[in-house]
Amino acid sequence: MELHCRLSTIGSSPVLQVSGEIDLATLPVLQDQFSRAVGLHRGTTLFVDLDGVTALDDAGLGAILGAAARAREGLGDLVVVCSSHRLLQRFALTGLDRAVAVQSHLHS
Repeated sequence: MELHCRLSTIGSSPVLQVSGEIDLATLPVLQDQFSRAVGLHRGTTLFVDLDGVTALDDAGLGAILGAAARAREGLGDLVVVCSSHRLLQRFALTGLDRAVAVQSHLHS
């Protein structure tokens, strides 16, 4: 399966919508999209919508953490938007939800 990313604005918030599988094969695409989105929206909060993600491996979790760190270096932040019970459990088990804000829906 492929990975699709689309950067848009909802209200005044930049949103990177991600769908497909996040794994070692698709990681370069995700990292490129994170770099682009964080760079374009320095100093703001970037929302990353993962509701279309069907698989997420450890490399993908690391990419999210790295993107959040880059956003914070630019005086912004990154918020994960996800309503999938399976992914939310994974975030809790790995501690990602303690390092990055996770919310069930986008607040515009």
